Amino acid sequence: MDSVARLEPTPALLVDVTDPINKAVGLMCVQQVGCVLVCDKDLLMGIFTERDLLARVLSNGVPLRQAIRTVMTAQPITVLLDDPISKAIRRMERGGYRHLPVVDANQRPIGILSVKQIIHYLAEHFPATIYNQPPASGILPREREGA
Repeated sequence: MDSVARLEPTPALLVDVTDPINKAVGLMCVQQVGCVLVCDKDLLMGIFTERDLLARVLSNGVPLRQAIRTVMTAQPITVLLDDPISKAIRRMERGGYRHLPVVDANQRPIGILSVKQIIHYLAEHFPATIYNQPPASGILPREREGA
């Protein structure tokens, strides 16, 4: 029943919709993060992730001087600080997202929630379930290795 606020979302790195792609990529590299939020003034307009860089920029030969709004994921799925963690988990799972923007009621970015933060929360609150899973059946070798 804990809210997203309990996970202490990471402060978001912001770029403007008119900024070039290379500015966002440089910021991601320097800060060692997987995404930046793209804003127009104070409003969230999109998210730009490592996946976007690979799938929309590098694979298509898009110039890095082009505006980031042309390659961002527009209107990203978001959560509020007051939303339950279960809502964030469902949204990440359904969309296959590794990062989820956290916004206020006016769609102004507050932070980023990562799948890593979710996993740490689950391991902290459900250690027996997480750590006592039986081994998966295809992991052990069927034949003996070595001499």
